[in-house]
Amino acid sequence: MAEQTMAAGFAASFAEYACDKGANRDALLSTSGLTEDELSDQDNRIPVIAYQALIRAAIEQTGDTALLLRHTLDSQLETMSVVGQIVHTSASLRHSIEQLNRYLHLMGDVELPTGVERFELLNSDDGLWLIDHLVSPPDQSFWAEVSFARFISEFRRSFPDATFELAMEVTYAPPPHVDQYPELFRVPVQFNASRNALQIDPVWDTPETQFEPGNAYAFDVFTRHADSMLAKLQAEKTIQSEIEAQILPNLHEGTVSMDKVAKDLAMSRQTLYRRLKDEGITFAEVHDGLRKRMAMEYLGGDKVTVNEIAYLLGFSESSSFVRAFKRWTGLSPTAYLSQTG
Repeated sequence: MAEQTMAAGFAASFAEYACDKGANRDALLSTSGLTEDELSDQDNRIPVIAYQALIRAAIEQTGDTALLLRHTLDSQLETMSVVGQIVHTSASLRHSIEQLNRYLHLMGDVELPTGVERFELLNSDDGLWLIDHLVSPPDQSFWAEVSFARFISEFRRSFPDATFELAMEVTYAPPPHVDQYPELFRVPVQFNASRNALQIDPVWDTPETQFEPGNAYAFDVFTRHADSMLAKLQAEKTIQSEIEAQILPNLHEGTVSMDKVAKDLAMSRQTLYRRLKDEGITFAEVHDGLRKRMAMEYLGGDKVTVNEIAYLLGFSESSSFVRAFKRWTGLSPTAYLSQTG
């Protein structure tokens, strides 16, 4: 599997924060193997392992195991990644989560269970929950910790007088700085849980609760820039993007032949299968994922009907598309539009 990389903006911001707390910058860079040149542009790609080494070195120097958590709560996502700009110009919470899932890899490569997006907004009998499906090794529990801290931080800053977080469940054991959780998170936390989930006030998932209006133009500008970055990143790194480029023009035909795509990519079926396996995805999942993404695009554009979308995505009947859409999102296209419109 290819080396996992991430946006340099996160490392640059954390390094500056750590130095403000007493860490030595030269020592941090030396230990992590990062250079000033790599950190000079937030869109540069750096190895994830280098960022992890930077975190460990900063914690060792400052003696503060909560350093990364503090940085997350004190920093602003839009200063580290264009994804932050997109989130802050999104129309609603659900819309912003869709953008996070869409542009996730611009922030950093992650490994997820097959066919699962990282963030899920789940309405259940016991409340509204934001689920993080990222599975982290026990020694990397900080990914889940800062994941929810990022949401909390952005909402505290944008809506200082509103309630967002209510409770938190995490799969990891209490960290060394657990005594600081009440001050930092300000909600009850259940450790060693079966999932990583943040309970939030249900008002944030109602049609009446929209973010600041008038951001459509800025959102379009940021997403076009992000789309360009994402296309470049995927083209450089994944066989998935190569397959999508091949099947997208013919998506309306419905049937997709792996043999034909392999031939078009000038490789054998066995080679294509091996490269997909290396990326942890199947040919069918690429096809299904592309259909889902394009369905979201078409619905968001509000220019085509459900029947037309079904045709464009290669479904023989609109009812088949509706069933697929419910499988993807848990909602019918009509219900989805009513929540995001």
